[in-house]
Amino acid sequence: MNGPLTVSHRVITEMVRVAALEVPGVLRVSRGGAGWQAWLAGSPVRAGVRDGRVRVRVWLIARPGQALRPLAGQVREAVGATVERLLGLQLDQVDVVVDGVGPWSA
Repeated sequence: MNGPLTVSHRVITEMVRVAALEVPGVLRVSRGGAGWQAWLAGSPVRAGVRDGRVRVRVWLIARPGQALRPLAGQVREAVGATVERLLGLQLDQVDVVVDGVGPWSA
């Protein structure tokens, strides 16, 4: 018996976070700046579903020495594959914000 599947917002954001972290050039999924600034800015993953399509924005800190444009493309691909294949949802858009580089961006 096949019925509808409902995926919670929390599951979507956690799967996006994990997918981004699996990209080798990503140090962490986080906003840059001081810890209190990141806390005030909110979650480093935002996801919304509209008309059955998922829009995602993810903030990350890149590892030193990474070319940022290719890194953002790899993150888009990983997140897109997760949303479409693992969650079974349609992807509308993935925005990647590189908000820092290296461990000193914390």
